[in-house]
Amino acid sequence: MTSEVSSDALTAFAAFAEHLNFTRAAAELHISQPALHVKVAKLARTLDRPLYHRSGRRLVLTPDGEAVARFARDHDDRLARFLGELRATPPHQPVILAAGQGAYLYLLGGVIRDSLPARLRLVNGDRSQTLAAVRTGRAHIGVAVLDTLPDDLTTELLATYPQTAILPAGHPLARRRRLRLRDLAGSALVVPPPRRPHRIALERALRAAGVPWSVAVEAEGWPLTLHFVALGLGLAVVNGCVTPTAGLVSRPITDLPDIPYHAFHRPGALDDPRVADLLARTRTHLAEPPPA
Repeated sequence: MTSEVSSDALTAFAAFAEHLNFTRAAAELHISQPALHVKVAKLARTLDRPLYHRSGRRLVLTPDGEAVARFARDHDDRLARFLGELRATPPHQPVILAAGQGAYLYLLGGVIRDSLPARLRLVNGDRSQTLAAVRTGRAHIGVAVLDTLPDDLTTELLATYPQTAILPAGHPLARRRRLRLRDLAGSALVVPPPRRPHRIALERALRAAGVPWSVAVEAEGWPLTLHFVALGLGLAVVNGCVTPTAGLVSRPITDLPDIPYHAFHRPGALDDPRVADLLARTRTHLAEPPPA
C-alpha cells in the first residue's frame, strides 16, 4: 500500500483538507474540480478508509481524514525543507501561526510586522480552534491562554498578565492605583457572552467574593468591549495586555489570578528551523517592555 500513496495524492488531500471545498482546493492546485475528486477518492480507496463525510451542507473530515491530513501537511513541509537544503535555497512554504483576536491585537503585532508576508501565514480562531489547528497540522505554532496544559502538545509559557478593570478616566475608581473585586460591587459590567471561558471564570470569582453585579451588555472581543465602556455602558474586566483606548484607564485587580499566554506546538515541530525561529522571535518580542 505504501508505494500506492503518492506525494501528489497527499498534496492534493492536504489542499482539500485546508479548504474542505473542492472548488477552492482545485483552484489552489490549478487542476479541475473533477480531477481533485478523483485524487481524493482514489486515496480513500487505497487506504480503505473514509476520509470525509457530509454534515448538512458542510464537508467534515473523519478522524482518519484528520490523521491523513496531518501526515500530508508534515510530508509537504519535510519535502519543501529537503528540496530547499538540496538546492541551497530557503523553502517557499510559510510558517503558519494560529491565535485568537486578542493575541493578534495586543501581543503578536511586532512578530507579524517583522515577518516577511511570504514566510508567515495566520490562522484566526478561539482557544479550542487554535488547539485544533496545531493538533491537525493546519498550524505549526499556536498562541492562546491555557489554564490546563494539553498532554499531546509541547507548551511554553510566553507571558502572564494581571486581570484589569477598564473604566472611564473620570470614574471614581480611576483615582486608585489598584482595585479588588469588592470595589466592583453594584457595577454594571460589559462581559463576553455566556459559556465563554472569560465570562465563566469572572462570574465564578465574583460569586466566590460575594460581589453583586449586573450585565450592562454582552460583547464579543476586546475592541467592542472597550467601545461599550467608552460609551458609558459599564465597566469591564479584561486581560492586562489589552491597551485602553482614549478616555479609558486600566487598573489591576489584585485578587484575580494572572492570565497565562502559552505557545504550543506538536512534538518535533522545532526541528524545522523556520518554526524554531518564529518561536524565538515571539519570545524576544514579548520580553521587550511595551512602548511608553
